[in-house]
Amino acid sequence: MPRGYDDRYSREGYYWGSRPSAICYRVLELMPPEQPLKLLDIGCGEGRNAVFFARNGYEVMAFDLSAVGVEKTKKLAAEVGVSLTAFTADLLEFRLAKSFDILFSTGTLHYIPKELRAEILDNYKRFTNPDGIHVFSVFVQKPFIPPAPDAEASAQVWISGELFTHYHDWKIEFCTEEIFDCLSSGAPHQHAVNRIIARKLSP
Repeated sequence: MPRGYDDRYSREGYYWGSRPSAICYRVLELMPPEQPLKLLDIGCGEGRNAVFFARNGYEVMAFDLSAVGVEKTKKLAAEVGVSLTAFTADLLEFRLAKSFDILFSTGTLHYIPKELRAEILDNYKRFTNPDGIHVFSVFVQKPFIPPAPDAEASAQVWISGELFTHYHDWKIEFCTEEIFDCLSSGAPHQHAVNRIIARKLSP
């Protein structure tokens, strides 16, 4: 996992902005919090998505490797007047021991090396309540898209469709591959990303 994000998150403002990812709105559509729903944001960064979910009535826990990001998550939550639990943890070492209704992650899973993917995702699936969903996005490699200017050596190669194979036994509510423009480093570049929303149904 990269440790350079402390420097990025220490700057004024929000490195990724403060608006939630567009896919957050799909969560509202598919699992509105009409009853208490527990949501975990895996790799929450500075908290833009975690705070969005807390504002909309979910019981939110969130973690990130960056202690600076976690503190900014707490600060953003306090500024908008919502409560959530945010803590520092390493994606590669942290495992679930209690169940959630929704697991959410965007821009983080590409740090999982191939040899740990099945174990980590199986842990996430096991500790998901029946009818719960996973909402995950992972960057994938494309030969016609050059590496991003701020590409990290710790990022692992995922291939198109690989994420989807881990959910062959769940109901796929949504899956797509997108190529989008990005300015996160200050220089224009592109990313390819696979997104999935999968639901755990009883046999």
